[in-house]
Amino acid sequence: MTAKTAQQLFLEPISGHAFNHDMSAVVVSNSTQNTHVMKRDADGKYQEDVILKEHLERVTSVDWAPKTNRIVTCGGDRNAYVWNYSEETGEWKPCLVLLRINRAATYVRWSPNEDRFAVGSGARLLSVCYFDPQNNWWVSKHIKKPIRSTILCIDWHPCNYLLAIGACDFKARVFSSALKELNDKPVVSAWMPKLSKFGTLLAEFEGTKGWVHGVKFSPSGNLLAWVGHDSSVNVVNSESQDKVMTLLISSLPFVSVLWLTEQSFVCAGHNNFPALYNVSGDNIVFGARLDIAEKKGEQNISAMARFRKMDKQGTDKQDGGSAPDTTHVNAITEIRATRVEGDCVKAFSTSGKDGKLVMWEVDALCASIEGLTI
Repeated sequence: MTAKTAQQLFLEPISGHAFNHDMSAVVVSNSTQNTHVMKRDADGKYQEDVILKEHLERVTSVDWAPKTNRIVTCGGDRNAYVWNYSEETGEWKPCLVLLRINRAATYVRWSPNEDRFAVGSGARLLSVCYFDPQNNWWVSKHIKKPIRSTILCIDWHPCNYLLAIGACDFKARVFSSALKELNDKPVVSAWMPKLSKFGTLLAEFEGTKGWVHGVKFSPSGNLLAWVGHDSSVNVVNSESQDKVMTLLISSLPFVSVLWLTEQSFVCAGHNNFPALYNVSGDNIVFGARLDIAEKKGEQNISAMARFRKMDKQGTDKQDGGSAPDTTHVNAITEIRATRVEGDCVKAFSTSGKDGKLVMWEVDALCASIEGLTI
């Protein structure tokens, strides 16, 4: 078993990707107005199958509901579409979504039960969408206050009735998304001590001084992690929300985060490689860089020489520069879990601005990095 497998899908940057239930297909948005559905061939490579053409501007985010086999896309044209596959015709048919926003849609995610999805936007509001069978379209309800800037990321709590978002106003928030239209019956928890109506702000955190690029609930839903543009990694426990754990890293900021276990998570972003972090007591501890080791002869490089090397990256080789020693050669834009066993993620994928899709095997990574356990 190899630790990672990379495929160059496009020359354009990939803004988002999502797999179907058995990973036989992947939907990818590559910073154009088209969405690409790609099928896996006999060699394990993904080849283009269908292009979904409905958006008029750049597609910013995609998601694939594995159980219901529905794809949702959103874009800069202020629209979102739900794509349903027809077994009779073999075609993907778009279904209208009434977002009612006046700015670009930035991020979309299905809920765990796949009966609704949430769309973030530059309109300083969150749209929670559900299906209206009478009119055969998806309608939305808005959460506005106290959001004061563009929403950059969304994650659903495992219970299906809570939402976490990150925005450009430097804050991560948790909202109630219980819909009376769907006869929701949420249960109380540490995040929601008493039953709260739709749109109720349950928690608000400002552990950072930068845009919140990525937010993620742990497998149990008790912990919430988010990463900021100030190169910070943050975790909070629902039972002690006044104690936000924050770790400031000394490198470029992360933009996406994924929990591997209840105590370990992986982050990725402008450093071009995923990095492992662990929650130990009330602290966040760096685990390891989950990518190829440093080149031979560089293990004992001095700090000054290391900074000189970093300063020269991007220049011609004849000028003393060197090629990146990471699988991704540009920023990673998204992390996705691809295989989950129990509450543990055993494999995940990353996509980046270099147009690459990389598959990572957690056990193989642990075996390749001495002393690493997750």
